[in-house]
Amino acid sequence: MLSTLSQPQTWTWKGFPICYYTEGSTGPAVILVHGFGASWGHWRKNIPELAASCRVFAIDLLGFGGSAKPIPTPELSYTFEIWAEQIADFCREVVGTPAFLVGNSIGCIAVMQAAVDYPELVIEVALLNCSLRLLHERKRSEIPWYRSFGAGIAQKVLGLKWVSQLFFKQLATPRTVKRILLQAYKRPEAVTDELVEMLLVPAQDQGAVDVFVAFTSYSQGPLPEDLLPILPCPAIMLWGTDDPWEPIELGREYGKFDAVKEFIPLEGVGHCPQDEAPELVNPILLNWILTSERSSSNN
Repeated sequence: MLSTLSQPQTWTWKGFPICYYTEGSTGPAVILVHGFGASWGHWRKNIPELAASCRVFAIDLLGFGGSAKPIPTPELSYTFEIWAEQIADFCREVVGTPAFLVGNSIGCIAVMQAAVDYPELVIEVALLNCSLRLLHERKRSEIPWYRSFGAGIAQKVLGLKWVSQLFFKQLATPRTVKRILLQAYKRPEAVTDELVEMLLVPAQDQGAVDVFVAFTSYSQGPLPEDLLPILPCPAIMLWGTDDPWEPIELGREYGKFDAVKEFIPLEGVGHCPQDEAPELVNPILLNWILTSERSSSNN
């Protein structure tokens, strides 16, 4: 399906090339933000339908997809605050108007952080299978030591460059990526060769290992339960009921926050519903955007 779309574009941010795709010339602006290891192409099944009524922008976060993958420094590390700043600057410099933000997995944390830090640029947010950040140091402190111990050790071991390079080399293979996707997706037919290749190609880029290590060792920063109480705009949440990584039982607790105006379970769907079940997700997102737009126009 990527071949049926036009070519992505490049925007320069802090001196780094950032890859993004845009389609649609009229209507409200929508920015789509991918999850860990993914890219704008993970929205390829959503962009055309949304673009019929909206100006759609799908962006690759710094460190992912076709965007630059600089070695982390104290001034530029891979954190949600950095990605929120990237989204906000993209909104100002490329989109040109406030936008609806849609995220999947860790992309949900990034869009919420953007809304909290730059409320003037965000109309509302949609959160698809929000990352629970179970490896966060505060989350690990709440579970028995023998369960959290292994994760901490793994993070330290992967911090050794030769170990991380070897591990990443083993991970970044078609067979391994397909196996991981078949765990995350409930519908096996959605795990196509195109999807596997889309995730693998950026893994060959210089700096990809450094990004992987930086994020897998990132045990700080905001949790969803930190951001939801201070979210300055309304949110909707969509959640695949068969997500093995972010259980819907825990996700439902997020739906109780005041900012969340609707929590929508998606039956028989896994961690990436926008790709696995676009026929369910697209109408929900379109209705949400256009209803919110009409409501704001009438006020």
